[in-house]
Amino acid sequence: MSNHRSVRILAAMALAALVVAGCATGPKPAPPAQEAAEQPLRPFPEDAWRGVHIYLSGRDDLPLLHRAITEVLAPRGANTLILEIDYNYQFTSHPEVGLTSGMNKQDARELAALCRAQGIRLIPQFQCFGHQGHRPIGLLAAHPELMAPPNPDYSDPHHYHVSWNPLHPKTNEIVFALIDELIDAFQPEYFHVGLDEVMLFPDDTTPFYSGESHAEVFAKAVNDLYAHVVTEKGLTMLMWGDRLIPKSYMTWSSYETSHNGTEAAIDLIPKDIIICDWHYLYMPNYRSVRLFLDKGFRVWPTSWKSPSAALAFYRSSQRDATDRMLGHLCSSWCGMGSYCQALLGEGLPAGSTARDAADTFQAVADEWLEGNRRAAPGAQQP
Repeated sequence: MSNHRSVRILAAMALAALVVAGCATGPKPAPPAQEAAEQPLRPFPEDAWRGVHIYLSGRDDLPLLHRAITEVLAPRGANTLILEIDYNYQFTSHPEVGLTSGMNKQDARELAALCRAQGIRLIPQFQCFGHQGHRPIGLLAAHPELMAPPNPDYSDPHHYHVSWNPLHPKTNEIVFALIDELIDAFQPEYFHVGLDEVMLFPDDTTPFYSGESHAEVFAKAVNDLYAHVVTEKGLTMLMWGDRLIPKSYMTWSSYETSHNGTEAAIDLIPKDIIICDWHYLYMPNYRSVRLFLDKGFRVWPTSWKSPSAALAFYRSSQRDATDRMLGHLCSSWCGMGSYCQALLGEGLPAGSTARDAADTFQAVADEWLEGNRRAAPGAQQP
């Protein structure tokens, strides 16, 4: 990277990181599992974020989602819904990247109105940078010149998902237009930009690459999105947290923690971004929660399809809770229709992803009430 370009990039990152007061400090070591288990639970406040993350798989399933909201999610205490849309939308600014089977602006307006009526904050999500398909989809299918690196080795047994090039000026030009359409359609106060599991990065074969490290590229992607979503549009930004967790800090996989050098970006991004800290397996102590809290972020722990793991994560986050601990988020990671059917009790056998994810939501929903009762002064600890 040229000296002038390096200085400009690092200066911009440093400025963005100081947008919110609260300079980064090193993470405090987490207590041993036994010590953590003996710490008292801190009840979440009544206005804690009790959320569900659902992946939009097509507009034909929207009636099921409407029913699940009114018949299950709202009655069971959910007050936040992240709807991951990605390219399942009939974009007009760049129709070449969207799906004709995706939802449209009228669908979005109707869903937003339903959520408001049910007391649910609706947060649209558009997956950014990585996770652009095992083979290119959406943006990269229509604009392959924006892929980074341009020619990934699909024969590599470790190949995962392709990435777009955050250094190419055309990338933001298109992506910001797509985000603007979703903001206009949903009229949200919050926007989730994804950013999980980014495995491929620009290299010497990538246009506009000048030797930037993975952390610098990742921080640039975050800060560019922040400048648009937060500074320009006035919304609060959410993102997944896995690329910010050092592999030396936790003995987790390359999906849940950074094994490719992105973790230094945690000190180069604004602290008012909400970090969705996802972990899906049972552990006695989820140390990453404390990492993000100590760094000054608001944290939203996220579980998936194991009731026992979700409840362990929920209770562990209660022990670490501060006023920046938002609550708990249940993800589904399956087709929206099958997940909604499982929530509604209309099929799907035990052992299916949708059934297990729905059962996990029900277990966590029970905990939203029961967990706070147990955490009350004088109550017996689990």
